[in-house]
Amino acid sequence: MDATTTVRANDVALGVEHFGNEAAPLVLLAGGTTMLSWPDALCDALARGGRHVVRYDLRDSGASTTVDPAAPAYTLRDLAADAAALARELDDRAAHLAGIGVGGMVAQVAALDHPAAFRALTLAGTRPVAPGPVDDDLPDHDASTMGRLFSRPMPDWSDRAAVAEFAAGSAQILGDDPAAARAIAERTWDRTTSTEPALKMADQLGTVFAGLDCTPRWRERLAGLAVPTLVVHGARDPFFPIGNARALAREIPGASLLVLESASTAIPDAAVGEVSAAMLAL
Repeated sequence: MDATTTVRANDVALGVEHFGNEAAPLVLLAGGTTMLSWPDALCDALARGGRHVVRYDLRDSGASTTVDPAAPAYTLRDLAADAAALARELDDRAAHLAGIGVGGMVAQVAALDHPAAFRALTLAGTRPVAPGPVDDDLPDHDASTMGRLFSRPMPDWSDRAAVAEFAAGSAQILGDDPAAARAIAERTWDRTTSTEPALKMADQLGTVFAGLDCTPRWRERLAGLAVPTLVVHGARDPFFPIGNARALAREIPGASLLVLESASTAIPDAAVGEVSAAMLAL
């Protein structure tokens, strides 16, 4: 694993981290929003499987160009263009693109808008529509869980320990591993390039998507995807319930669905073996 660096792509600086042999086929992991949404263990497993793995921070998160996460002056399609430009910058060959959470939305649009840049697609813990109201046939966030999640007071975002404890509490409510969430929150806090509390919060919660223009819709275009696609989803996910993954797998031609029976919103280390094997098979 190399130290985090930045790569210039699509006229922005994107924070990246490399795993494996850079001459190997590229697997590009779009963060949701930061690169730490992708577990170290999964990156290592993919690298051991003969891939050059690069995980990266979306704009306004981590080590990438940050201006104002509360009012992004770009769109979802710009983030999709970032992914395509970064893939081309890293390798002349088409890449395997993977996105998790909101990064999965970026990955869908990137594969649709820039088909020549990608040879395979993995969509983890995501859905086929933008943040906000869902289509009638898609399950929305679990209301009870969201009530518990958003009724808690916010921490002091300048206090590393308080932020880590808040993340652990969120994980407990969502059904993820609190200890793992605490560790990721600490690392995310340490990586945030600014000391501004608002930017610390944006990195932890991915709030940039609350103000992002995600139009036009792309769900109706999914039938046109022509790359091998893997949909990965936790069976216990209350944020994007499993019906969203079933819809993605149903609407993308030839897509396969891997349901992680004991997982919620994060990919646990216990599932890394099956997830990496499925990704390496694409």
